[in-house]
Amino acid sequence: MGLISNILGFLFGIERNVIRETTEIFRENAEHGAERAATLQGQAVGQFGAEFQIPQKGAFDRFMDGLNRLPRPALALGTLALFAAAMIDPIWFAARMQGIALVPEPLWWLLGVVVSFYFGARHQAKVQDLQREISATMMRVPTVLSNLQRLEQMRSNTPGAADPGTDAELMQHVSDPDENKALEDWRRLRTP
Repeated sequence: MGLISNILGFLFGIERNVIRETTEIFRENAEHGAERAATLQGQAVGQFGAEFQIPQKGAFDRFMDGLNRLPRPALALGTLALFAAAMIDPIWFAARMQGIALVPEPLWWLLGVVVSFYFGARHQAKVQDLQREISATMMRVPTVLSNLQRLEQMRSNTPGAADPGTDAELMQHVSDPDENKALEDWRRLRTP
C-alpha cells in the first residue's frame, strides 16, 4: 500500500503533478493561457488610456492657449468696432484714419506678412485636409457607380426584370401557376 501511495503521490501529488507538467509541454494550459491573455489585454487597455489622457496644464500653458485663441476674434470684433465708430463719431474716426495714413509702407508689408503667415498656415492646412478628403471621395466614385448599377439591375419594376430568357423549362414554369391544395380546398368549400 505504501509503494502504491508513493507512486500516486509522485504522479498526482499536491506539490507536483508529473502528468500535468508533461502534458503542458505539448499543449498549453487553458487556464494559464486565459490569465496571460487577460493580463495582456489589461496592459493594452492601460496603455491606450495613458496615451489619450489629457495632461494637467499649468497656468502658463492655459494662458498661452487663451492668447493663441485671441487674434481671430479680436480682428473680427475690431473691424466691427471700426464700422460702429465711423457711424457714431465720424470726426473721431477720420482723425484715427489720418493717423493710419501716416504708417510707412514697409510696416504695412510687415503686418501683411504676419497676418498672412498666421492665417495662411491655418488656411493651407484646412485646404490640404479638404483636398485629401475630396481625393478620397473621388477614389470611391467607381465603386459607388458600380454598386448603383448593380442595385438598379436588382430592381423588380424595371422592364424585363423577370424575363426567363431562352430557358424553355423556366418559361413553362413561370407561365403555369403553382398548384395549391389548401387554396383549392378553400375555393371548393366556398362555392355553393
